[in-house]
Amino acid sequence: QVQLVESGGGSVQVGDSLTLACVASRRTFTTAIMAWFRQAPGLGREFVAAVRRIGGTGTNTFYSDTVDKGRFTISADNGANTIYLQMNDLKPEDTAVYYCAARGPSETANVFAQGQYNHWGQGTQVTVSA
Repeated sequence: QVQLVESGGGSVQVGDSLTLACVASRRTFTTAIMAWFRQAPGLGREFVAAVRRIGGTGTNTFYSDTVDKGRFTISADNGANTIYLQMNDLKPEDTAVYYCAARGPSETANVFAQGQYNHWGQGTQVTVSA
């Protein structure tokens, strides 16, 4: 069983930046695709970004059409079994619990769909105040 642990959340002001991290307890085929989702109060969980490992060091990245990818950047440190979400120019609507997710390799998986992931972290709260 792979454990995912998120960190880096907090309470910030509008326009601030945060970097979230998600560490996987081990790197296996079950963490070939890792992603960030978020859930705002009263709303469903939505996809933010994903990264797919290619070979030993390569990655492909994917971003939600509804999340401003110009402000968010996902990256991976394969050696550390860690992914990051750099969030800049934060806005109140970014307030949510941010979850890390992982799944095994697949060329056809819909990386945008939460049902495709079988490992989840506990989440880290991000609160943005005006």
